[in-house]
Amino acid sequence: MVSLEVERTTTGWAARDSSGILSPYTYTLRNTGPEDVYIKVLFCGVCHTDTHQAKNHLGMSKYPMVPGHEVVGEVVEVGSAVSKFIVGDVVGVGLIVGCCRNCNPCKTDNEQYCNKKIWTYSDVYTDGKLTQGGFSAALVIDQKFAVKIPDGMVLEQAAPLLCAGVTVYSPLRQFGLNVSGLRGGILGLGGVGHMGVKIAKAMEHHVTVISSSDKKRVEAMEHIGADEYLISSDATKMQEAADSLDYIIDTVPVVHPLEPYLSLLKLDGKLILMGAINDPLQFVSPMLMLGRKTITGSFVGSMKETEEMLEFCKEKGLKTMIEVVKMEYINTAFERLEKNDVRYRFVVDVAASNLHQ
Repeated sequence: MVSLEVERTTTGWAARDSSGILSPYTYTLRNTGPEDVYIKVLFCGVCHTDTHQAKNHLGMSKYPMVPGHEVVGEVVEVGSAVSKFIVGDVVGVGLIVGCCRNCNPCKTDNEQYCNKKIWTYSDVYTDGKLTQGGFSAALVIDQKFAVKIPDGMVLEQAAPLLCAGVTVYSPLRQFGLNVSGLRGGILGLGGVGHMGVKIAKAMEHHVTVISSSDKKRVEAMEHIGADEYLISSDATKMQEAADSLDYIIDTVPVVHPLEPYLSLLKLDGKLILMGAINDPLQFVSPMLMLGRKTITGSFVGSMKETEEMLEFCKEKGLKTMIEVVKMEYINTAFERLEKNDVRYRFVVDVAASNLHQ
């Protein structure tokens, strides 16, 4: 289909300042370039990063800002050089919409580590305009940064996989932890943590959820399928669990001590950090030296890994646990998310929302 020459507008819900309050905002989309796909947004997941960015917690926010980076939509138009998709395909878009394509990460399918990557929103695109995310009726995206949603996957459940799912899948794969029989810990049972349990269990790991209180025990064990539940303030149980885990996926997005969790790792165990925290975290070096342990981090995943993870989730029948809301509810959803009052991911039904309210 030939691209239209007129500039198109769309409406999303945008934050105008660090209050983070979202309201309808109409803006122009770029014309569909040769490599671009024009997408009608159907669903968009809500991630902690969206609230951090809307409120400028990381100090880099650009306003007006339409958040949303767990986007599922239908391809309405393709550019003249698009080969990956055809009109009618259902695709997913994650956290990144551009990269330099020339650096070592880009050339090794690790474009999420490109120093010149372009974020899906609150960034500046190559045309000089602000990027805007999936809390909107439509997006124009370079085909490289969209993935096909496998046939038969429930679309609203696919949305959180595009961030939370691949964020967990990528380090398990990259650090050689995607083999059966390992013992893993998931620290924090939010959007990323609940996917961590599900994906690790699907890889046939023995999974312990580590939490600060007992309140999620029943859900972790009975609904999500964890094998054990450990309360971090229970010194006796923590002591009993020392040297028992091959890895811990640490999803906690606020400052917290690392030593209690390092003590749970076996020889050569890995503590994998996933929470974006602006303040320094602390540990004493013998905690690492005396067990050859590693503190590392991982950031979402590549486009290749995203495709692989979606196929893995489809093959294993993994479902995300979500609460579907309309766009008009988004400010309440943000408030509830900050209080951890969601099981375990909000997904906005964008197509059924009144964006022009």
